Amino acid sequence: MTPLALIMIIVAYLLGSISSAVLICRMLRLPDPRKMGSHNPGATNVLRIGGKKAAVAVLLCDMLKGTIPVWGAFFLGIEPVILGVIAIAACLGHMYPIFFHFKGGKGVATALGAIAPIGLDFTAMVVATWLVVAFTFRYSSLAALVTVLLAPLYTWLVKPQYTLPVAMLCCLIVFRHHQNIKRLFMGEEPKIGDKKNKLNKAS
Repeated sequence: MTPLALIMIIVAYLLGSISSAVLICRMLRLPDPRKMGSHNPGATNVLRIGGKKAAVAVLLCDMLKGTIPVWGAFFLGIEPVILGVIAIAACLGHMYPIFFHFKGGKGVATALGAIAPIGLDFTAMVVATWLVVAFTFRYSSLAALVTVLLAPLYTWLVKPQYTLPVAMLCCLIVFRHHQNIKRLFMGEEPKIGDKKNKLNKAS
């Protein structure tokens, strides 16, 4: 691994460690997303406690945390497998942020931002999959899981050389959702639009 690649991995982790949900909620004087709702500092929980505008802001910022280091590394000529490691570093920063006591989110938006540069057609398939599952079943976590399980297939169809790094990243996302998977099987997972008191009981 080259020194440049190592620097980009460190930069990706540090950028990922900036918790968009916590900072945006502080700026808008909203409750701390780590202490409300599902206790997850991500766009879905911010939607529940702060509304659509705050959630969209968090979503975009979380995506940029993945896009900026991966795209930057791509233009620097770093090989595909290392690009995958950089994407994983950004997601690890989001999941275990050094600036926020290593308590972060699930990394879905950051992962989407990291793999979006693969192409608009790929991004469209990923977003469409999430939306279809989310609107059909109303489970954000289920939508994320189905999407990341299909993402390597979509990558293989569009740009096969990135299939391995995308698969590596998706494995990390699935692992981070182990509690959600358990709650889905037990019928205890909160749905999109559930009231705060129900969310607090489930979290």
